[in-house]
Amino acid sequence: MADTQTPRIYLVTPPEIDAEVFPDTLAAVLDRVPVECLRLDLATTDEDRIARAADAVREVAHRRDVAVVVAAHVGLVERLGLDGVHLLDGARSVRKVRKALGGDRIVGAFCGHSRHDGMSAGEAGADYVSFGPVRQSQLGDGSFAEPELFAWWSEMIEIPVVAEGVNLPSLEALMQVTDFVVPDTECWRANDPADAFRRILEPLL
Repeated sequence: MADTQTPRIYLVTPPEIDAEVFPDTLAAVLDRVPVECLRLDLATTDEDRIARAADAVREVAHRRDVAVVVAAHVGLVERLGLDGVHLLDGARSVRKVRKALGGDRIVGAFCGHSRHDGMSAGEAGADYVSFGPVRQSQLGDGSFAEPELFAWWSEMIEIPVVAEGVNLPSLEALMQVTDFVVPDTECWRANDPADAFRRILEPLL
């Protein structure tokens, strides 16, 4: 259950990275923040750019025993030696992807703020379900996953749950009811990303 342990830390890359520079930035963050999983989530759909970025982050992360998953691109998981995939379509493709990747790869499912989608993804074989964003913003339609959703999930469902896009106030509200937290990716834009992540994640460190 989520409330029996401190949430673990799950980082997401910025949408654009320089494969020559970002590995050093990532290494500095991973050396100061106890990360369990890293998601490669780029804005591009250029296969070569994603592959170069994956090669760059995989080496840094795996050297520190950090799992690496890629957002959406199921076909790249085995080719690039990644640990799994983070699906963006709720429960719709979980069963198919689980069959394709087998039981040893990570299959995660982003389910917005839909309890029904989360339950369906879990039943289809997802290793974790993520909800978010966890705070209101002007983006999209402004909807967000409220703490009550995480509280219900942590009480009723055994599958790990991930809170997407936390800042310090939202982390403090969710600490007892989530298994993983994804800190705000804006931290990568700071002069010292490691320090920025540590400030957000202070209660976990």
